[in-house]
Amino acid sequence: MKRSLLSMTIGMAVIVSLASLAWSIDKEEEIKRVDNAATVLTEITKTPDKGIPDNVMKNAKCVSVVPSLVKAGFIFGGQYGRGVASCHNSGGWSAPAPVLIGGGSWGLQIGGEAVDLILLVMNDKGTESLLHSKFKLGADASAAAGPVGRQAEGDTDIAMKSEVLTYSRARGLFAGVTLNGAVVKQDEDATKALYGDKASYESILKGQVPPPSGSASFLAALKKFSVQAQTASVHQPEH
Repeated sequence: MKRSLLSMTIGMAVIVSLASLAWSIDKEEEIKRVDNAATVLTEITKTPDKGIPDNVMKNAKCVSVVPSLVKAGFIFGGQYGRGVASCHNSGGWSAPAPVLIGGGSWGLQIGGEAVDLILLVMNDKGTESLLHSKFKLGADASAAAGPVGRQAEGDTDIAMKSEVLTYSRARGLFAGVTLNGAVVKQDEDATKALYGDKASYESILKGQVPPPSGSASFLAALKKFSVQAQTASVHQPEH
C-alpha cells in the first residue's frame, strides 16, 4: 500500500513537472513572438519615407503586429498568423495581447512567402471590435489598405475614415493591403502562456494588466512609434 502511494506521489510529481516545463516552453515561444513583433515595428519606423505616414501613426488607437503570416493555400484564402496587439490608454500602451488572424481575401498578391502584417485600429468603434476578442474585417469593422510614405498624406483623409488600416511587408517591400474577410481574434493558448488564467483579453488591452516578462522590447517599440509620429507631426511644414 505504501509502495503504491509512493509510486502515485512520484507519478503526480512527474506530471506536474512536465506540465510546468511545457508551459515554460510555450511562454518562451510567445516571448519570442513578441520580440519578433517589436523588430517588425522598429524596422518600419526606421524607414518613414516608405512606411506609415506620421499622422496615421499619431492617430492609431491600437496596433496589432503579426510577424511571418503564413499563406498556405494562398489563392483560396488560407492565411494564418499569430501576433500581438496593444491599445493606447491613459497610462500609455497596454501590455501585449496575443491575437490570431486567418482567412480573408487579399487585394495584393505578394507571392508564396510569409509576410509581416500590421493592423492599425483608428477609432473607438474599431477599438470596441478588437475588445470583443473576435471580429471580421470588412464586416464587423471597416478596413482599408493603409497609405504609405510621407508623400501619401493626401490619401489619409479617406483612409482615416476606416476603422482598421492594414499593411504588409514582404521582401523588404512595405505596402497597404486589403484584407477583407479576415478574422482577428484572441489567441487563447498564447494568452494563457503569457499571463496564466488570471488575465482576460479585454483587461489586457484596457491596460489593467501589468506587462509580462519579455515584453519590454515591444512596448519600447510602440513608445518610439508614438513619439516619432508626434514629433514629426509638430515639425511638418504647413501647406
